[in-house]
Amino acid sequence: MNIKLGVIMDPISSINVQKDSTFAMLIESQKRGFKIFYMEVKDIFWKNKKAYGISKILQVNYNLKKWFNFIEEKIINLSDLDVILMRKDPPFDMEFIYCTYILEFVEKTGVLIINKPKSLRNCNEKIFTCNFKNIIPNTLISKNKKEIKKFIEENNEIIVKPLDAMGGHSIFKISKGDPNISVIIETMTKKENRYCIAQNYISDIKYGDKRILIINGKPISYCLARIPLKGEVRGNLASGGIGKVQPITKNDLYIVEQISKTLKKRGLLFVGIDIIGNFLTEINITSPTCIIEIEKETKIPITKKIINMIEKKIYIIKKRRK
Repeated sequence: MNIKLGVIMDPISSINVQKDSTFAMLIESQKRGFKIFYMEVKDIFWKNKKAYGISKILQVNYNLKKWFNFIEEKIINLSDLDVILMRKDPPFDMEFIYCTYILEFVEKTGVLIINKPKSLRNCNEKIFTCNFKNIIPNTLISKNKKEIKKFIEENNEIIVKPLDAMGGHSIFKISKGDPNISVIIETMTKKENRYCIAQNYISDIKYGDKRILIINGKPISYCLARIPLKGEVRGNLASGGIGKVQPITKNDLYIVEQISKTLKKRGLLFVGIDIIGNFLTEINITSPTCIIEIEKETKIPITKKIINMIEKKIYIIKKRRK
């Protein structure tokens, strides 16, 4: 198929091509002859009943010094594309939400958008886990100082993190009796003006925060366990965690089974879930990573599986139009 692919991402000039999952998908798409239209959120706009993008036709190369080349800049009608990859990293802010509204109009014209704009908007990566009460740790979502302190008393040790960040940013471990409890809560909630999420501390973090990739409801059989450095509570690679590729467990499969139908129903076709011990802690839907790390160790063609899935979805959409 002669496929036109749009990608909305952070500046391609700033990515690490040795680790960037979006770049891996673009390389595979180019191999298959896709025409790639590169855009950032600031390039998406709505005018006179149509959605447009200020795009650049993109060529990518696995070259650590010059990994991309822009061929031509042109304004395109987004409805002329076959698929759009929405791969903007958090923070999840109002600008991101506004963009999903525009993309939802595009989706209604028959363009495949990964992931579904409505679900990107509605399924906060931290809060979404609360739909699966039996497989998550004790959880509190609040900006009330008294409630957070009460939660600490009940659980002895907790993890507190913002609802809109990624990569281990602003994650705190708080223990009962910690003299810094009040100041941490004030900082995290901006003096009770911002929600945060708290979960009971899971000591199994020492074995890793496991990232499991799910494509159209089906998990990749190996995951990346991100193991914290000594003295750290964050396993995120961006925070210095060490990645260890390992097979997923029966419990991991059980967790995937509990959520896979919901993911597919909501149009979340490429997802990365985080599991610590026996608990689901996050469902990453905006720009899941760790493709390259797992592929290098296992030779599982994750990128090819994703692009295969995209081609099949586009084929079905085009067949319905006939």
